[in-house]
Amino acid sequence: MANVVRAALVQATWTGDTESMVAKHEVYAREAARQGAKIIGFQEVFNAPYFCQVQEPEHYRWAEPVPDGPTTRRMQELARETGMVIVVPVFEVEQSGFYYNTAAVIDADGTVLGKYRKHHIPQVKGFWEKYYFKPGNAGWPVFDTAVGKVGVYICYDRHFPEGWRQLGLNGAQLVYNPSATSRGLSAYLWQLEQPAAAVANEYFVAAINRVGQEEYGDNDFYGTSYFVDPRGQFVGEVASDKGEELVVRDLDFDLIDEVRQQWAFYRDRRPDAYEGLVQP
Repeated sequence: MANVVRAALVQATWTGDTESMVAKHEVYAREAARQGAKIIGFQEVFNAPYFCQVQEPEHYRWAEPVPDGPTTRRMQELARETGMVIVVPVFEVEQSGFYYNTAAVIDADGTVLGKYRKHHIPQVKGFWEKYYFKPGNAGWPVFDTAVGKVGVYICYDRHFPEGWRQLGLNGAQLVYNPSATSRGLSAYLWQLEQPAAAVANEYFVAAINRVGQEEYGDNDFYGTSYFVDPRGQFVGEVASDKGEELVVRDLDFDLIDEVRQQWAFYRDRRPDAYEGLVQP
């Protein structure tokens, strides 16, 4: 019998406030569960606008603790209600002055398995993230969930192959890549980098992007979220580039072993020859 996981992701427009944004994602999650999904992931800082288009201290108000903040607790209740694993990207405050771009991973019974903190922090026009976030310091966790081994890599991280590889070495079968990327900056890379990472590391990737424009800048978030398999092929259609969408797809995890036996990239790695890659 095939080891098929029905997985979901949501690309959404900003509603204007946290309460309605979270409520909207709860509706999408319940619909995904109704369709049989067992795991769902949301976009980068899903419960807030993409405030990093500006550098203003007022936006620290979006930060909350993880796992003890209100959004994570609410998503725990949702996980218990729906029986789904949920990947929850939020703006995390650890203590005064310590802020991270974070995703909590909640198991299907509502248990917070842990969190991933974004490692690579951009500081370019429209993406002033170093103003808000410290670089991630929690490693490259892969979470043993009810559906399998799940990792997270956030937005700008996707440009750096090292983290994709470490997640693969740590056993990931599915990596969620919540993002907020705009049409004018690097749209042509969106359907290139994550499929290439899926091939190089021989696992599934869920690539999630925001959609629409928001009040803090000119960034035009272009959606086109998708799942891609270990052969680099899209699983079903890519989502709209203009509107919200819930994407639900069946992922055959047996394909991971099939591809790894056929292509054998992990067998043929040469870590003994890579020392120079980690020199500053």
